[in-house]
Amino acid sequence: MSQVLKISNSALYKFPSTITTVSKAIQVIGTKSVYDLVLAYGVANAFKDIDPDVIDLERFWERAVSCGLLAKHFAEELNIKEPERLFVCGLLHNIGELVLVSLDPEKARLCANIDDKTRPLALELKHLGFTYADVARELLLLWGLPMGIYGPFRSMHASLKPATEREEQILQLSYVLAINNVYKEFYAPLTDVSEALYEPLGLDIDQVNAALDFTNLQLISAMSIFSPSSFSMY
Repeated sequence: MSQVLKISNSALYKFPSTITTVSKAIQVIGTKSVYDLVLAYGVANAFKDIDPDVIDLERFWERAVSCGLLAKHFAEELNIKEPERLFVCGLLHNIGELVLVSLDPEKARLCANIDDKTRPLALELKHLGFTYADVARELLLLWGLPMGIYGPFRSMHASLKPATEREEQILQLSYVLAINNVYKEFYAPLTDVSEALYEPLGLDIDQVNAALDFTNLQLISAMSIFSPSSFSMY
């Protein structure tokens, strides 16, 4: 369970002292949170041997981790229970891209041709007719993960289906912000971030910008857990 200790001592949790035992990690984080985080690590690790020449895997995980950190941050700001579960949702929402890399690398390459005029969702719909979040939902259902993790994926994209729950609203906002955050050469930080994405959550634009600043400070440390290079350690 070394991954539990690595997660516990990461920037996801800023404990004043190092956690050295799994029992202590469970005590301070909570059994359910540890369970969700280990599930996320396991899913990520299942794709450790994915072909790195099809898509930019470091950027894939940077986007995934950024989305997860943003979702967790907003959940904490809004006092939503189990913010770690929102981190896991954000982390795994796009795992369908890795499925496509395995099954149809050529289409995966087409869907990765992001530029300043074409965002990821448009490419997925054009070349696949469905989204990576759709694939992620079906995969995690098949693998028997809790519905609380994959259920919100049904409303991942605000332009396709309006969110009806706060968790869905958080993920829709985090999804857009994470894309902008990772593809800085194409998008400004607030590209496509309309008031309709954050005002229903009771947030203002200053809080959105603060969330980006805060989570970017955590990003490098969190990436060390979930990026491909970390899996060879376990």
